[in-house]
Amino acid sequence: MSDFKSNRKALDEELEKFMSLLGELLPMYHYLLKKEELNAEELKRLGEIEHYLIGVNAKILEIKKKLEQDLFGQSLDIYYRTKKEAKQGNPHAKLKLERMRDAFAEALNSGEIVNFN
Repeated sequence: MSDFKSNRKALDEELEKFMSLLGELLPMYHYLLKKEELNAEELKRLGEIEHYLIGVNAKILEIKKKLEQDLFGQSLDIYYRTKKEAKQGNPHAKLKLERMRDAFAEALNSGEIVNFN
């Protein structure tokens, strides 16, 4: 569990750093985008920033897709397979299902996951 906490802390720090750096880059991009007359250096800089931001957006979409597939897909798959086994009378599956329900309820109540329904 402490490994999770250290990983979570490191990931949070990296995400904050990313947001901070992005917050520094975007104003320059918007400034150059709105400027009517760009010299060659500014035009080159605008192109570099735009090209980079397109790449960043693709990486963000890839991360989002992976999270959706792994987090929700795997969890739901395991949950429903376990539920099916529990209905068939498997006592280990019943215990696991109870633990999963408790964990989901705790995460929902603590705000770690959000119910969009």
